[in-house]
Amino acid sequence: MSLLARPRVAALAAKTMQRLTLLASRRPSGPGSDAAAHARFPEFPRTVRTLTIPTAVGPARATVYLPTTTDPAPPVHVNFHGGGYVMSLTELDDPLCRFLAAEAGAAVVNVDYAVAPQHPFPAPPHQAYEVVRWVAGHAAEQGWDGARLTVGGQSAGGGLAAAVARQALAEGGPAIALQVLHYPPLDLATSATDKPSAVARPLLRPWMAEVFDTAYVPDPKRRTDPLVSPAHPSDTADLTGIAPALVITAAHDLLRAEGERYASRLRAAGALVEHHEVAGVDHGYDGTDDVRAREVYALIARHVREAHGRSA
Repeated sequence: MSLLARPRVAALAAKTMQRLTLLASRRPSGPGSDAAAHARFPEFPRTVRTLTIPTAVGPARATVYLPTTTDPAPPVHVNFHGGGYVMSLTELDDPLCRFLAAEAGAAVVNVDYAVAPQHPFPAPPHQAYEVVRWVAGHAAEQGWDGARLTVGGQSAGGGLAAAVARQALAEGGPAIALQVLHYPPLDLATSATDKPSAVARPLLRPWMAEVFDTAYVPDPKRRTDPLVSPAHPSDTADLTGIAPALVITAAHDLLRAEGERYASRLRAAGALVEHHEVAGVDHGYDGTDDVRAREVYALIARHVREAHGRSA
């Protein structure tokens, strides 16, 4: 076992990463800054309001992106950001949220959820599910249509979206018209050192994944939990009836294989809408590649729009 697989060491490393990320976000410009995220895709307006959603884990702050539509009660999409379950990278998803609000015609709720090591598993997926239930249950007062509901996320956010869909299946709701899983981690029970990559130096390095996985789920025995590792062979539950899914994997990503496995599992359950692999790119490619980001965000927007239409 490496030093980073020790919970105290991983927690210290995770907190250091949080501080560095916060400093980067506050810079006036440059990679990782909020200003840089807001400057991307300027053709899509940033019309937002803030919201605080009560949960058992604690209040979850969210930014609501309002669509430019005449629909008095537009559909709603709940987005969970990436960051290894450790870093609060809410603003990094600002370009995606603006894109979806404009192109899918939906109110997009971008959630600043609880992260590890301050809030380890199972707090984040339980809070995420409570947020989605609240979004559905308080739709009338918020001005959107809770019966036309989709969820999604990138990286760790995709893992949370999958966990929300799994909890909704187990609890009998709310009805989710689509789950969007964009390069998600879906098998934390398998060591990152045993996950092959098509490139010598993948963006998501094994040591980083080890920090994230250990900070998020300190006890390795809990990493086979279906809310953590639905792509691990130990999870054999019947997924019939789970929310339809769009699964997007990146060809060079360390997480590609587990995304493919889960897509196959969803296909067997009759729940896979599409598995789209983005050729020639690595994890988090859309943060720097505007051309590919536009292509894939347009794909997501189309699927979200179609799902809302089917649930109308």
